[in-house]
Amino acid sequence: MAKCSYCNSTIVLGGVKDGELRFCNNNCHQSGALLHVASRIPDAEIVRRVTLVHQGNCPKCQRPGPVDVHTSHTIWSALVVTGWKSSPQVSCKPCGKKAKIQATVSSFFLGWWGFPWGLLGTPVQLSKNLYGLARSPAPERPSAQLERIVRLTVAHELAAQERSGAQPPILS
Repeated sequence: MAKCSYCNSTIVLGGVKDGELRFCNNNCHQSGALLHVASRIPDAEIVRRVTLVHQGNCPKCQRPGPVDVHTSHTIWSALVVTGWKSSPQVSCKPCGKKAKIQATVSSFFLGWWGFPWGLLGTPVQLSKNLYGLARSPAPERPSAQLERIVRLTVAHELAAQERSGAQPPILS
C-alpha cells in the first residue's frame, strides 16, 4: 500500500498525487509543499540542528536530553463511532513514557465501547503503547523520525523567510 509523503500514514483508497509524491488528503498535500523546500536544505545543516535538538533540553519539562520522538496511541468509541490517532511528541524519555501511560489508560477505559472498530482497534492501540513503553528510541543517536521532524521544521522556517522576501542564510 502507498504511504503519504508528508505524514507517512497508509493510504488505503484515493489520496492526492503530485508528481512522484502521494498524499493521504489535501491538508497533507498542502503541507507537502514543505518537502520541496526541505529537499534544498544541506544535510550538514540538518545534522547540526538534529544534534542540537537531540542533546538539548526537553521542550515539555526542560530536563536535559537526550530528546527524541515518542508516539502515544489513543482510541475512543461510542456505539458505532470510533476515533483513533497516533500522536508523536518531541520530548525526553520520561515525558514520552508519561504520554504513553496516559494514552494507555484513556484507551483502556474509552476504547471498547464501539462496534466493531472499538473492539478491534483497542487491543491494537494498547499493544502499540505497551510496545512503545518497552522500546524507547536509542538514546545514543537521534531517530529518523526526529530527523524528519527537524527537517520539516527548518523547511517551515525557510518558507516563512522566503515569503517575507529575506534571503535564507542556509541556502546562500
